[in-house]
Amino acid sequence: MLYIMRHGKTDWNALHKLQGRTDIPLNDEGRLMASKAHEEYKSLNIDVCYCSPLIRAVETAQIVLKNRGIPIITDERLVEMSFGDYEGIENSFKIPDCPINLIFRKPQEYIESIGGAETFAELFARTGSFLKEVIEPQLQEGKDILIVGHGAMNSSIICQVKNKPIEEFWSAGLEQCKILQL
Repeated sequence: MLYIMRHGKTDWNALHKLQGRTDIPLNDEGRLMASKAHEEYKSLNIDVCYCSPLIRAVETAQIVLKNRGIPIITDERLVEMSFGDYEGIENSFKIPDCPINLIFRKPQEYIESIGGAETFAELFARTGSFLKEVIEPQLQEGKDILIVGHGAMNSSIICQVKNKPIEEFWSAGLEQCKILQL
């Protein structure tokens, strides 16, 4: 079985800042969310956890899986989508004609990089190779796997596993610290 989870809350989430690959830790609320998820999912069988190397995802995985002896393995292909020059921007939707909003409003039209941001093709290529090379063989062995990651990165995995079109990219999103069974 494959499960996926988004990291807990950070100060940048609270401020509506684009985090991308900026390495922001969980805040106290995010740690509490992860602790609640630890209780909620403690009976769920998980053989291995793969995780983004960014601290907010690693910290979430460590809290959720605390005292369970489940290996947590980071993989660079699970890092969040890069938003390039727009990382750190606050409330981009309140900025008229902010170019990065194309990613969120019309993902099907976001073909070429804006301000050095990663394209969906690049995102899908790296998460797709991770699914094919790491996840699929273990699922065939009957392993139960948890991936702990980020909003856009998780959506790319969900879209690939469920064959969702890019127009539905953001509808595939997850609440923070909630597990989705794929």
